[in-house]
Amino acid sequence: MSNFKRSTLTGGAAAPSQRDSVLASLRQTKIVAPVKPVLPAELIATILDYLPVPELLRFARTAKRFREMVYDDTRWVQRIKSMGLWDEAEARRRFEEGVRRQREREKEEMARRAGVGGANGAGGAAGNGIAAEGKTPVTLFDAGVEEERIAQRRKTLEEGFADISLTANGSSDSTAGAAHRDPMVALKVLKSVRSIRGHARQEYGRVYGALAPYYLDLARSLSHTDPVLFRAFRDPEQQAQMLAQLKIFAKSDFAQGWHAREEKLETMIGIFENAVLREFEQGYDAGDYDGRMKRYAHVLVTLNGGVAGIDMFIQNHVLMQQKETLGRPLDCLPSVPNGSILLGPSHDFLGRLATALNEQGAVIDKVFPTSVEVLIPFVERVSEEILGEYLTTLFDEAHDRNVESYLKAVSGIFEQCLLFSDMIKPAKSSKDDFSVTIKQIIIRCFEPHIDLYLSEELDFFKKTSEAQVEAWEKRLFDEEASTESFFMANVNRQAAKRDFLTSFKKVVMMPVNVLPTIPLSSPFATSKPAAAQASSGSDALGLSSSRANTPLPDDRAPSPRQEAPTTELAAKAAIMNSRLEGIKSLFSIEIALNLIHATKSNIERAAVFAKIGGQTGEEAKEQCDAIFVQLLQILGTRHIKAGFDKAVNHLADYNPRNVAEHNQPGVAPLVTFLELVNVGDLIQQMVDVFYVQEMVTTKLTDRDDFLSPAVKEKKRFEQMLDERVAAGLNKGIDVLMDEVEYLCATIQQPTDFNPTASEQMMDIGTTQTATRIVDIVSSHTGMLTGSTDKNMLDVFNQEVGLRLFTALCKHLKRQRISIDGAIKLISDTNHYHAYISTLKNKSLTQYFDALRELSQIYLISPKHAKEIATIIADSDRYYGIFRAEEVYEFAERRADWFVVKRDVERAMYGIGCAVM
Repeated sequence: MSNFKRSTLTGGAAAPSQRDSVLASLRQTKIVAPVKPVLPAELIATILDYLPVPELLRFARTAKRFREMVYDDTRWVQRIKSMGLWDEAEARRRFEEGVRRQREREKEEMARRAGVGGANGAGGAAGNGIAAEGKTPVTLFDAGVEEERIAQRRKTLEEGFADISLTANGSSDSTAGAAHRDPMVALKVLKSVRSIRGHARQEYGRVYGALAPYYLDLARSLSHTDPVLFRAFRDPEQQAQMLAQLKIFAKSDFAQGWHAREEKLETMIGIFENAVLREFEQGYDAGDYDGRMKRYAHVLVTLNGGVAGIDMFIQNHVLMQQKETLGRPLDCLPSVPNGSILLGPSHDFLGRLATALNEQGAVIDKVFPTSVEVLIPFVERVSEEILGEYLTTLFDEAHDRNVESYLKAVSGIFEQCLLFSDMIKPAKSSKDDFSVTIKQIIIRCFEPHIDLYLSEELDFFKKTSEAQVEAWEKRLFDEEASTESFFMANVNRQAAKRDFLTSFKKVVMMPVNVLPTIPLSSPFATSKPAAAQASSGSDALGLSSSRANTPLPDDRAPSPRQEAPTTELAAKAAIMNSRLEGIKSLFSIEIALNLIHATKSNIERAAVFAKIGGQTGEEAKEQCDAIFVQLLQILGTRHIKAGFDKAVNHLADYNPRNVAEHNQPGVAPLVTFLELVNVGDLIQQMVDVFYVQEMVTTKLTDRDDFLSPAVKEKKRFEQMLDERVAAGLNKGIDVLMDEVEYLCATIQQPTDFNPTASEQMMDIGTTQTATRIVDIVSSHTGMLTGSTDKNMLDVFNQEVGLRLFTALCKHLKRQRISIDGAIKLISDTNHYHAYISTLKNKSLTQYFDALRELSQIYLISPKHAKEIATIIADSDRYYGIFRAEEVYEFAERRADWFVVKRDVERAMYGIGCAVM
């Protein structure tokens, strides 16, 4: 509108001069400020969102801009979206197709115009002639088409809402709207809605024109008999379809009072649903599956998905009311022994339940349409009310009676339930993941019991394993006490006290009595020769050299035919000997096997739940790791470690002088200890095999996961075993060296290295002492080959070699060696060197190389004192192992040392080597 208004003259009529003036009208005008709108356009657009459709149409007639606001496509897209009928992908596809068609038309138009231009060029003369004659010129557009386009743009209410008549109060006349519409068209109006950008108002207008009359009429109805809908549609199927459409259509009602209209619609739907449910229930009671039940089930599904009908079908099912006929849970727990469970009754129960579910699956296929899933909710209700109660009753009773029965019941029935889930056949409406869903339903029945089960599984294994080890320890203790009582039975305490000094003297003086005879010229000479054997001292203590051959503690009990010693010292020596014999039975392969078998049973039961996956599956795997960790702790710390510690203590008490027989190929206590080491190595291999097969292969644990409790505990177990073996071997080396020193002191004859003038050198080979020592040492080092870690074996061999070297050097310093006896000494050192070479330890071989070089010092004639001094002073000759002072000490053991001493020392001073 114009902002210029004419002002009224204050002086009456204008003067003629002024009226005639050209500028008179311009002088009489004045500028008036434009009128600003009261409300912003954004606020008006928001208000329009809450207007009824008839009010929107009336508002669009008031102004061009208001019409644009009402006709905005996004407003109608929003209403279609609120009903859930807008498909953005379809809208995008239609838009792209429209753009493509528009471009094709433009290309065709351009091509057509290019063709027309060419024709005009060819016949230009004729065209020009026509124009010259004043005839109609060629137009560049179709006037008829343009007029049709203009008329289309001027249409207001004809698009989409043309069939809606507006009453005086602004509401639509539903009676009139419903009178001229085909009811069958209204039944399918929502299915025909298209998602077209720019045409959302037309699409919503068709929906509104078809459903609004029924919707508004139903909202004004006072009873369920008033709505036009129930008179226009007589079939329940059509009524349900229309009510379902109206419920969807109500979501696009944003106008004032929408909540009351929606409640009225819900009330009518509820009344209709109750009536249909009564018909459905009557058909269910009559068993009319193919008739009334099927018809009204479809009606309920059309109305709202059939939830109420499904609930009624499941709740009133005869299977829920007669669940006792399937089986009783306590049939699995009659008068069975403790720790047992009968899984036959539970198997029959699940079989009957699966048969009943499959039968009802066939009924469901008859009654309900394939668009709804009924079997899954039915199985869920059956699992909760039948299977769940069965499991709870059985598990609670089994737990109260016996924990082992409870554990077997939970794991065994769970496996049966997994097979039971595979027996249920899918219905026609079932999805592809039917079997997975059924398994999840079954698993939910066990979820209340899994935590308690896993906890009880670990506690049960811990208690039973500790009980086995305690029984073994008590068995050993009782047998040791029995043995001690047997050996002390014939001891006369008073007589022992009176004869204590005599016995003590025999024991204490035994090392002196058994020393070999040494020539009087030796500083180690004794007043009288001693026997070559020490049987007298051993017999005085009543010792026996017998050894047990089996690791069973029962076999270590003294035989009734064996006579008990009569003195306290002999009895204590016999007790010590018995303990040494029992070293190899301080822990048992039988106990290890029993514990591993128990672990296998427990883990196999718990591993069944690891198949579930998710959090429950991870908890089951963690519990399997905990059971394996418990095995290693009980078997390792409680059983093996205690046995090794006791064995080491027994070895520490060993004294070779208390043993009568030394003709065996090895030291008996050390042999039995090495057998114990072999048993420990065998148990470790058993644990490794079990870990790989039962834990790693079944993917219960990952051996590469250094944070896994099972991996960490297994490493600790192996480290403990290595430490105990190393400690035992260290003590075993002490025992072995004690035996070597004993043999050197008892078997080595003084004449071996210092024969008398009357004796002739008939044999220049190794002495009996060297042969026996090499045989004993090699037998023990050979026993560890293949049963001990290579690094530990190398350390053991090196330590044995060094200790043997030290013992031989100590023994050599106690001998008198003549030039003739040096030949046997060299033979002995060569024999020792040959044995050490088999150990393939270069650094150790150098020690015996030095010892072999040292033995050459005794072959030099007394005439060559300077050479003796040179050999003593040459430290490189001995690879730095012997210093000159030490070689000098060995040289002092020459039988003729007092003859050559002055010349040797003078020669040593001459070459600048002073050892004194």
